Amino acid sequence: MTAATTDTAHPHRSAPDGAGGTGRAPVGASRALALLLFLGGLVGLAASAVLTFDKLRILENPSYVPSCNINPVISCGSVMRTEQAEVFGFPNPLLGLAAFGALAAIGAGLLAGAAYRRWFWLALNAGTAVGVVFVHWLIDQALYDIGALCPYCMVVWATVVVLFWYTTLHNLRTGVIPAGRRLRVVAGEAARYHWALPVLWAAVIALLVLNRFWYYWSTLL
Repeated sequence: MTAATTDTAHPHRSAPDGAGGTGRAPVGASRALALLLFLGGLVGLAASAVLTFDKLRILENPSYVPSCNINPVISCGSVMRTEQAEVFGFPNPLLGLAAFGALAAIGAGLLAGAAYRRWFWLALNAGTAVGVVFVHWLIDQALYDIGALCPYCMVVWATVVVLFWYTTLHNLRTGVIPAGRRLRVVAGEAARYHWALPVLWAAVIALLVLNRFWYYWSTLL
């Protein structure tokens, strides 16, 4: 996934800056962004599939112990048995199967040379933004309510954040998201150091995890 992001500083190569803002011409994406969406979708899909399988096994057999139950903190089973794991009345991983499957399909289309209308890119950006909000609610619940972490869930967290960031950056650079000249310049500068924000984002979450479960981590030192 890292290799796929190195070219996202120029996501407008497939569509000139003027194309995205008018809403008339379809907007493509760089190969790097297309590959990121495709691989990110597959990674999220795989994690969601494992979580769905384990959830079904737990429903069949309440004493089933998922393979990712490693210790009192890293414990998928503890997370899967909570109300937060079925916040919409059905297992959350089913959302992942649908959403990440769609993202993988979009990435595959872009790799094949597809271009999408402005409304499509805005809808994709909105969808990833909703995903980020939902993921951070789940992070809050896992840390401060449930008190346990699920490795596959954390893979989903990271994937959603990365996909949101690079989709937003692409939309700003191509003019899909209307922006003044100054903001476009800022977006261009951000594209030069596109890796910095996801790394900082991940570092903040890692520090929150370290602080929340320090009582346990300290016993391993």
